[in-house]
Amino acid sequence: MANFGDLLGAFLQGNVGQSGQARMGNAFQDLQANLGEMLGGQGGAGGLLDGIMGAAKDQLRNAGDSPLHAGGLGAVLGSVLGGGGDSVKGAVTGGALAMLAGVAFKALTSAGQGQGGEGAQAPFSGGRLPLGLQAPETEAEAQVLETKARLILKGMISIAKSDGEVSVDEVQRIAGKAESYGMGKEEEAWLMAQFREPLDLDAFVAEIPNQEVAAEVYAASLLAVEVDTDAERDYLRQLAEKTGLHPMVVQHIRASMGLAD
Repeated sequence: MANFGDLLGAFLQGNVGQSGQARMGNAFQDLQANLGEMLGGQGGAGGLLDGIMGAAKDQLRNAGDSPLHAGGLGAVLGSVLGGGGDSVKGAVTGGALAMLAGVAFKALTSAGQGQGGEGAQAPFSGGRLPLGLQAPETEAEAQVLETKARLILKGMISIAKSDGEVSVDEVQRIAGKAESYGMGKEEEAWLMAQFREPLDLDAFVAEIPNQEVAAEVYAASLLAVEVDTDAERDYLRQLAEKTGLHPMVVQHIRASMGLAD
């Protein structure tokens, strides 16, 4: 079976453009500044996110760059998210899932939502927090996290297909980059199959189990493309509507990534 957590890390390392890197940087900075307070007044984002931020900032300092520059931070984060970054990978397969879980948690909590819809106080997949922000404690939770990673990847691929067919050359380039980051033939075959399938948003949405995953998929989709075409904007609108994401949740996700509505 493909390791979707590692595949997500490799995909982000090799296929996120400058705008996506800047959005990653903005998201991490926003979480570091605000998540601790949401978790009870602790300083910083806590746990895995703080470790990832520290690793990224160390690399930036070593490169003589400013750790407070969102674009530069995002670029370095691309080199430490999953895909072999053992110092930050840990039990939850990398910082990519931690970042997206943090963005979703902050957006849903700020909008007064849990998994059960507007105003609900249902627990997240890890109880008080989404899995990703905290490590899975059982095999069942580990499988939930893998399912999340698979759906997040499918979402990033789907939006990439939203404004037309992805070329054969581009598919091969992406698969080649995944292989260079240590992905095996099974992961490469899965990626190729996803890119070759026609876009079917309704079928994809039917796989998304709850608002937590929907929010993470939406956030990841903002990393995959520039969001500079009508087709991409329409895809995001439909994704939010079909998954039932409240407009306030969408607004919080976009704000975390430095995007104005």
